[in-house]
Amino acid sequence: MRAARYYGKEDIRVEEVEVDPCGDGQVRVAPSYVGICGTDLHEFLGGPTFAPVTPHPLSHDTIPITLGHEFSGVVSEVGPNVSQFKPGHHVVVQPTLSCGRCSACSCGAENVCEKGGFIGLSGGGGGLSGSVVVPQGCVLSLPEQIPLKIGALVEPLSVAWHAVSAACLVPDSTVLVLGGGPIGLAVVQCLVALKTKKIIMSEVSKTRQRLAKEFGAHHVLDPKTYDLVAISRELSGHGGPDVVFDCAGVPASLVAACQAVKPRGTVVNVAIWEREVPFQPNMLVFKEAHYTAVLGYQREDFQAVIDHLAKGTLKPDKMITSIIPLDDVVERGIKALIKDKESHVKILVKVGGQ
Repeated sequence: MRAARYYGKEDIRVEEVEVDPCGDGQVRVAPSYVGICGTDLHEFLGGPTFAPVTPHPLSHDTIPITLGHEFSGVVSEVGPNVSQFKPGHHVVVQPTLSCGRCSACSCGAENVCEKGGFIGLSGGGGGLSGSVVVPQGCVLSLPEQIPLKIGALVEPLSVAWHAVSAACLVPDSTVLVLGGGPIGLAVVQCLVALKTKKIIMSEVSKTRQRLAKEFGAHHVLDPKTYDLVAISRELSGHGGPDVVFDCAGVPASLVAACQAVKPRGTVVNVAIWEREVPFQPNMLVFKEAHYTAVLGYQREDFQAVIDHLAKGTLKPDKMITSIIPLDDVVERGIKALIKDKESHVKILVKVGGQ
């Protein structure tokens, strides 16, 4: 079968690979649509980071590995002792790899497993291929009213849902979201689904500003034009936003988040940081504000997103800005997202026939 394989920095090849057998308790999925993630871009530009250069403790793979961790597909085969799924079922895959034994897994935080990783980043197959074999516990059914291309957005939406779930929101919360990339826009959508009273988005891109408004943000501010801290405090009406989500992950967003949040409010770090940054804790200390960090998602986040998609309270269609074939994954996918962020939010790779 054909697969997009990651060999290292700026080296992704679409090539023929062998098909893995489908064993006990496993499900073979034929991927239909696969989202290109910001993490894929980081791997391409400066990796390997997540991609293992020594055998991964759970997948046991090393580069080259097949990419693709945001995907939907159709079950094509089930192994022994699998009863929940049958060939033809539309599904999404939660790509979490966890050991089930470490201190994190033991306390229900398998998303930060000490040996953890992701299918499609850490080995174990990947969605950018003709088929991928995964444990049945990673598979979730996709209701028939959810198109497969929308199913490919469940993974990034689950990142956002997990972040929003960590924020202790109440119905009258005022929220500031820093950064209108795919995750920032997903956070806005999750906040809207939860009927958050006031949502403020900070974003420089005109395209993403427009999308933030269309997805339901009540106020959208360009931080290059406006005093973000002052205006967000004014809009909140009570000393600052109750919650600030930092989805940008740059020094300026960290400072803005800590300065804008209200006394005893909460800053939620959603971004992955590429390098160390200076940080003055007194920005939080002097107002007894909280700083919490989130990573990835858990199964309940995936299920919540699927349920809201089925009910129509999440409508992420406009996040998809292009759909491309597998052979174009580098030029029209990864490089397009790197070079033309004004035009693109989420590019999907169409792998399967449905």
